[in-house]
Amino acid sequence: MTKVLVPTVCPYCGAGCGFFVSVERGKAVGMEYMPGHPVSEGALCSKGNAALEFLRHQDRLTTPLRRRGEGFARISWEEALGLIARGLGDVIRRDGPGGVAFLASSKCTNEENYLIEKLARLLGTPHVDNCARLCHAPSVVGLNRTLGAAGMTNPIPDIASSRCIFIIGSNLAENHPVIARWVHRAHDDGAVVIVADPRETHTSWVADLFLQLTPGTDVALLSGMAHVIIKEGLIDGDYIARNTSGFEALRESVKDSSPERISEITGVSPDDIVRAARAYASSPASSILYSMGITQHSTGTDNVQAISNLALITGHLGRPGTGVMPLRGQNNVQGACDMGALAEFYPGYRRADDPETIGYFSSAWGVPALPKGPGLTAAEMIGAAASGDIRAMYIVGEDPANSDPSSQNVHRALEGLDLLVVQDIFMTATAKLADVVLPGAAWAEKEGSFTNTERRVQWSSKAIDPPGSALSDLETLCMVGRALGLEFAYPDAASVLEEINRTVPSYAGITRDRLRESSLIWPCPTTDHPGTPILHSAGFKLAGGRASIVPVSYRPAAEGASWDYPFILTTGRVAVHHNAGSMTRRSPSLLRREPDLYVEINTADALRLRVADGDEVIVTTPRGETEAYARLTEGVKTGVVFMPFHFPGTNLLTTEATDPEARIPEFKVSACKIVRRD
Repeated sequence: MTKVLVPTVCPYCGAGCGFFVSVERGKAVGMEYMPGHPVSEGALCSKGNAALEFLRHQDRLTTPLRRRGEGFARISWEEALGLIARGLGDVIRRDGPGGVAFLASSKCTNEENYLIEKLARLLGTPHVDNCARLCHAPSVVGLNRTLGAAGMTNPIPDIASSRCIFIIGSNLAENHPVIARWVHRAHDDGAVVIVADPRETHTSWVADLFLQLTPGTDVALLSGMAHVIIKEGLIDGDYIARNTSGFEALRESVKDSSPERISEITGVSPDDIVRAARAYASSPASSILYSMGITQHSTGTDNVQAISNLALITGHLGRPGTGVMPLRGQNNVQGACDMGALAEFYPGYRRADDPETIGYFSSAWGVPALPKGPGLTAAEMIGAAASGDIRAMYIVGEDPANSDPSSQNVHRALEGLDLLVVQDIFMTATAKLADVVLPGAAWAEKEGSFTNTERRVQWSSKAIDPPGSALSDLETLCMVGRALGLEFAYPDAASVLEEINRTVPSYAGITRDRLRESSLIWPCPTTDHPGTPILHSAGFKLAGGRASIVPVSYRPAAEGASWDYPFILTTGRVAVHHNAGSMTRRSPSLLRREPDLYVEINTADALRLRVADGDEVIVTTPRGETEAYARLTEGVKTGVVFMPFHFPGTNLLTTEATDPEARIPEFKVSACKIVRRD
């Protein structure tokens, strides 16, 4: 039988790499590269190359399950739907719709996320969110406020046109290696690369200037750079006058942020702060790339706004090689936000607290009323579950019992619910706490669209059938909706996309037929529109067409080192694992390379602790303790340690402190102590 090549989108990071799944007799027998792909050009990282490995893993969920005592029993779909409908109905009748919360998934398609948020709101609850709350919620808040659009301003290949690339809070060489190829291309062509990070990483190795700052001091560093740029007259005055508001307030706010003062806060030398500011401002085309090292802070929104300020005062926006580029961590975190799977937004970033939004979607969806938001965020849902204000949760494709901070508290909160429904492909830590577990289809087992970190919408085709009686999330959501008495009649993903075309203006021209031919970058308002790779070339969608320069002040992290907890713990990704590890830790080739949780410790600190490389240690914070292997390095500063968050245990330690606006937890700064395990 002839092999068939099915075009798909990688299920891991937000780069949106494409490849073909080779299918024979209904089975995925291999994969082939896609040389014509606009981002990956045929390249894949280690995770992408291993994407087939977990599809038929023995741990795959293949049938609905219900809790029975301490274990689970297999049940039919009919019984599962009945349990869910009765359980949600009981909570809504007793506590009102606000007693129910939905958690959408950045691993699901646009169409599935649209249905999750629609299902929640048709049931009357405003409480719907997705894991962007744990990664890029400050980008949504900060970029919408300053630039008027919550997305990367320029396409990924445009990085090659940059003459100065400022990378802050992102180890993209490991976390987005395909995107890193475009940085190397620019660097080989003479571009200056500046990297700011608390750790010396694979990314910092390419840097012409490496700024190793203290965790949680990003606003200070960015304010110091703005101070230098303004003081030395490196601003683009014409651009500021024509396109922005708020510059004088920024000038006033950074007047005391001298390189010498900022050096005392960040640990970066005054000379390096000046060099970075001059290089970024003086380049004919500069870009800023950032990721969760910027956003996962109690000052995450401030960090994002400070980045926008730098771009605005130097005019590095709206042109090739310029821009502000948040690098998304999951394959559809951008799309999940676009589709309105957020507490404060309906689809298309229409504010949930705006009566016009409620009226628009009430009319579009043919219902008399919809809940006004904002609803509870992902982290707030857990707090409300703990207090009893939320009595039922429906979680699709996410694992808050592993990925949320202070995860012991998450376990207790979820265990106390009247009903917990989890829809996933594996029995995750969260699924083990559920009352009903529904088996989902993985990326290659369903079709639909995904939106990558540069706003590029791509269609991923179904290659194989899911195992057992597992169904796509779209099929399951439609069945649940109908069981709850809603008119959820969507035969396929294309039919949902047609509704998205009608309700989300930036997606209006992104149809299934067009995506068959090529990808499209939103905004794409009509079916004859080519898409918009570069934002803000003709101004900003804010009052008066002007971007907002928003002054921010440095605030220390919520938690600092102390006598009892003398180290600062920061967390992040490693090359071969992804998020909570539910997929990569079931990929043999990846797990062999990084099988265990470790903690990076500076060699000088290790000497004082009497810890040798490979020793088992106990890492303790005020939230709890976990065991890890010591990995000695010069790549972290003394007083700072690093742990990857892909393994159970790391987020037992992290603080629940959150950004007051974006409500993202501060994963990047937690006080800890370390002792060698005897």
